[in-house]
Amino acid sequence: EVQLQASGGGLVQAGESLRLSCVVSGLTSDNYAIGWLRQGSGPEREGVSCISSRDGSTYYAESVKGRFTISSDNAKNTVFLQMNSLRPEDTAVYYCALQIDVESDYDVCYNYGYWGQGTLVTVSS
Repeated sequence: EVQLQASGGGLVQAGESLRLSCVVSGLTSDNYAIGWLRQGSGPEREGVSCISSRDGSTYYAESVKGRFTISSDNAKNTVFLQMNSLRPEDTAVYYCALQIDVESDYDVCYNYGYWGQGTLVTVSS
């Protein structure tokens, strides 16, 4: 069974940093993408960042470019999201999600089939 466990959230002040971690277990495919998505006060879940195992490409939402960095430690089956210069609008529950058996580079970072439990990030002003 594939499982994802997100951790690292907390309460910080604006301008500070956090690093989120997502540990993936039970993954047998080497063709996958792992994304970070967040649920704030709005109605929709927003894609924040994604990393592809196919070529290591990374993707970022415009709102976090230059501030957030996604990376992976394959030996530990872990994906990280380094969040710098945090803003109050970054406050949300952050989820990591897994897409497996990506058919092509055009499909990467879509159709996530597995989700972690989420970790809460609160940024105060």
